[in-house]
Amino acid sequence: MNTANSAVARDDTPRAAQFPAPEIIGRLAVSTSGFVFDPVSGASFSVNASGLAVLRAIQAGATDMATIVHALGVEFDAAPAVLERDVMEFAGRLRKAFR
Repeated sequence: MNTANSAVARDDTPRAAQFPAPEIIGRLAVSTSGFVFDPVSGASFSVNASGLAVLRAIQAGATDMATIVHALGVEFDAAPAVLERDVMEFAGRLRKAFR
């Protein structure tokens, strides 16, 4: 794995994912199939299984990378560094969606 692309800092400390404000994530209606609807803006989109797991973890109160990665690790068989990278990428996509 190329460590330059990893979401893990060189000292193995997870970086913080910057998600939209918690009140934005909290207001989203998320179906079990991954359909996401924002009742305030009217925006809707679909997420895959890992995106759904991330949203569910945040809506359940997860606020840090370690907790989110742990929640994903329970559902998916992947290395923590891979999960962290995926969470960072997903956080970026959510930020763009809620500009």
